[in-house]
Amino acid sequence: MKVLVVGGGGREHAMVWTLAKSPRRPRLYCAPGNAGIASLATCVPINVIDIAGLKAFVQREGIDLTVVGPEAPLALGIADEFRKAKLKIFGPTKHAARLEASKRFSKDMMAKAGIRTARARAFDQPTEALAYVEHHEMPVVIKADGLAQGKGVLIAATREDARRAIVDSMEDAIFGEAGRQVLIEQYLPGEELTIMAFTDGRVVAPMLPAQDHKRIGDGDTGLNTGGMGAYCPAPLGTPALRAQVYREVLEPIVEVMSRLGSPFQGVLYAGLMIVEGVPYVLEFNARMGDPETQVVLPLLKTDFLDVVEAVVEHRLDQVSVEWHDGHAVCVVMTSAGYPGPYEVGEPIRGLDGLDAQGGMVFHAGTAQHGADIVTAGGRVLGVTGRGATLAEAQAAAYRTAKQIAFKGCHYRQDIAYRALAAR
Repeated sequence: MKVLVVGGGGREHAMVWTLAKSPRRPRLYCAPGNAGIASLATCVPINVIDIAGLKAFVQREGIDLTVVGPEAPLALGIADEFRKAKLKIFGPTKHAARLEASKRFSKDMMAKAGIRTARARAFDQPTEALAYVEHHEMPVVIKADGLAQGKGVLIAATREDARRAIVDSMEDAIFGEAGRQVLIEQYLPGEELTIMAFTDGRVVAPMLPAQDHKRIGDGDTGLNTGGMGAYCPAPLGTPALRAQVYREVLEPIVEVMSRLGSPFQGVLYAGLMIVEGVPYVLEFNARMGDPETQVVLPLLKTDFLDVVEAVVEHRLDQVSVEWHDGHAVCVVMTSAGYPGPYEVGEPIRGLDGLDAQGGMVFHAGTAQHGADIVTAGGRVLGVTGRGATLAEAQAAAYRTAKQIAFKGCHYRQDIAYRALAAR
């Protein structure tokens, strides 16, 4: 069986790594892939948004199944194009992917489904948005309406912060067209939790709960990033809370999307804020999270390929999705300057022989340059450790991370600190 994974980051490396463990031994391809993925799959130099190029490759090579990692091709309608050509693809349609691609659409769907979320207003004129924050209590959350690679959200503590965020997004276009419209949202105090789920548009199979660390600095300080690390299962996601999220969030949104003629088929990501034990939805994503994938998939016991096929073929009810005991922690290593401007092309040392140390290294932004693997992005590597306890998993991740070096390397020293401190 031939399987193509679309994407080239840490999430896609984790997907390829998990698919490679299938007893069915699929022949794997990845577009465009990266230096780490190349050890497991044939990398093909096709951009993730080149839908015509991807479709032509799949047809030419006789690919049996395509698995989409990132949000951009989903928002552009890759699933629609592939299904029109009768090609099997794992991912939601363009309209269903608007749950992520448009914050305004997502809020509308949550209202229809009766899902708890922060109060918000949408603006497409900066003057109106600026006037609104002059009378809104602080702090407030400013969100770019479209896709901004996980960076389009600012918690404004002061009115000056809010004004700057609105001007940056709507007038200076630091997020491109994604930020020309913004949502101004009520700030919810609490703790964040991620629960992803496989769904075929009818059946919902939740994954283990994870927690992502988005801030660049220890103690959750500094700028928001695409994710500095994650751990799973997060103790905050108790069995009772997970059942509540399934009942009050996941099932209702899947049901309302189906009822409105846009069944959601793929991975639904619920970004939650737990406020005094009650789950509120901060956002929905239309694909697996990054770096949450790097801690969730290593704990998946059921063959990932079987689950993906069951979703694509609308028979998820025939597969029992089971999980390993234990914990996983991922530490993201970044280039100096990230999430701002950063240099690339720095040689990475210490990658050889790491498998024997018990750590898994998922490449996020790397490239092969002659004999060297070099940095090629802001988030460079995701180092995942597993253990019987959360503390053991954390120790395994950091033990491996300390063996890797490149110029300007930065990573947080406290991934999973909140859960460990609560014990």
